[in-house]
Amino acid sequence: MTDEVAVLRRHAMAVSSVGPVPSRHEFLERVAKLAPLLSAAVPEIDRARRVPDAVHAALLEAGLFRLLLPRGLDGSQVDPVTFVQVIEAVAKLDASTAWCLCQGSGCSMVAAYLRPEIAHAMFGAPDAVLAWGPGPARAVACAGGYRLTGKWAFASGGRHATWLGAHAPVFEADGTPRLDATGKQAVRTMLFPASATPLKDIWHVMGLRGTASDAYEADDMFVAQDYTVARDDPAERRDPAHLYCFPSGSLYASGFACVALGIARAMLDGFIALALEKTPRGYKHKLAENAVVQSKIAQAEAQLGAARLYLMSSLEEIWRAVVRTGELTLEQRMQIRLQSTWAIHQAKEVGDMAYHAAGATAIFDNGPFERRFRDLHTVTQQLQGRESHYETVGQFLLGLDADTSWV
Repeated sequence: MTDEVAVLRRHAMAVSSVGPVPSRHEFLERVAKLAPLLSAAVPEIDRARRVPDAVHAALLEAGLFRLLLPRGLDGSQVDPVTFVQVIEAVAKLDASTAWCLCQGSGCSMVAAYLRPEIAHAMFGAPDAVLAWGPGPARAVACAGGYRLTGKWAFASGGRHATWLGAHAPVFEADGTPRLDATGKQAVRTMLFPASATPLKDIWHVMGLRGTASDAYEADDMFVAQDYTVARDDPAERRDPAHLYCFPSGSLYASGFACVALGIARAMLDGFIALALEKTPRGYKHKLAENAVVQSKIAQAEAQLGAARLYLMSSLEEIWRAVVRTGELTLEQRMQIRLQSTWAIHQAKEVGDMAYHAAGATAIFDNGPFERRFRDLHTVTQQLQGRESHYETVGQFLLGLDADTSWV
């Protein structure tokens, strides 16, 4: 028996020995129990520009950073709909925390591509969190691995990460680009302990301030071959679970869309509560008695509900198909990209309505609007909110060549 076969057998035994995964309802109950702690921490999250240690510890204890981690690593390996509904529930309380959870969970899917003993070395600790971000880089092949040089940013949740990752195009020792099976330059994700490079504080931003999406860099750092993957490449996937038929990008898209939906839901609920209490200066009646306000609330409720239903029902249908067929098609990936982009922008419109209809009340930072307005508009500025995704999906629907880089 080879060493790798032995490790895989132990991995299979570990999967069979772990306890049952909590249900979707149980995970949502865990979020509800965290609500008082998280809600109380919101001012600190925004001020300190990071999730407080106590909140992070509570998220770890609730298993919320292990939602997409393989079962053999004591992960929950939940279905995509459960994952995004948990992210949505957290986003109703604080968008930065939800963003960090979504980012860290998506990163953890890399464990399905690593040798079991390497995955355990990275994710075996209960506080294990992986963070990464984009940036210019190069990885030069050498004996046993790569020499990595580059600068990366947008490492959401990096202040609590135990490991960092870096995506880098690969070059041979003589400087020529290494090509993959399709003839394009090979890109690998390099993984290394967070202690290997300090984070640089660059996250002075309008919204999602608590994500601490800071920067880091490497200068000729050695990364062993076993700690690198061709991310989302089926040829390198070791875990056969249906969840890992989904590229991490599809879970990022759906999860971050639910960050937007959660923010918008909280803003709309906040406005409904305000409308029942507020009589604007110069008016004789409460906002709730205004016909225009009544109409806007009804339309916003329909708009938000329709966007959410489109995303959830479509994702559920796709998940059932993947379980049945064992594959995720390009058409299904395009569908996920479309529904996620749509949900983000529909959420923004609902949030904008609530913010503007609340009047001057909305500008105070101790209310339910101002911070969420900033967070929601920051979501739309991120990669997942690009309106150019509509062009990509439209090209695909028309039978034209479509850039699938972000699908």
